[in-house]
Amino acid sequence: MKTLLRWLKTSEFVGAYRAARREAFSQCIVRLQHAATAATSTLLKIMLDDNAPPACRVRAADTVLSHASKAIEIEDVEARVAELERITGAEDDGN
Repeated sequence: MKTLLRWLKTSEFVGAYRAARREAFSQCIVRLQHAATAATSTLLKIMLDDNAPPACRVRAADTVLSHASKAIEIEDVEARVAELERITGAEDDGN
């Protein structure tokens, strides 16, 4: 334990540790992204299944709408950032 605490005080170790954690987390995100298609299909199937309990159908519909709304918000932010980058890039080129 003392060795770990000593290592955590060195910037080189902390940087490598953070990079390793980011890489591990990145792999988790990739797995989640691959599962997103199946998750979407599951939500849509439940939402459209007349035999599913109404509460499940409503919850699935709410989840679909919520994620669709977030996706639109993200696209809007990305467009705004791209426009700001374009504007500031144009200003930098002019100086």
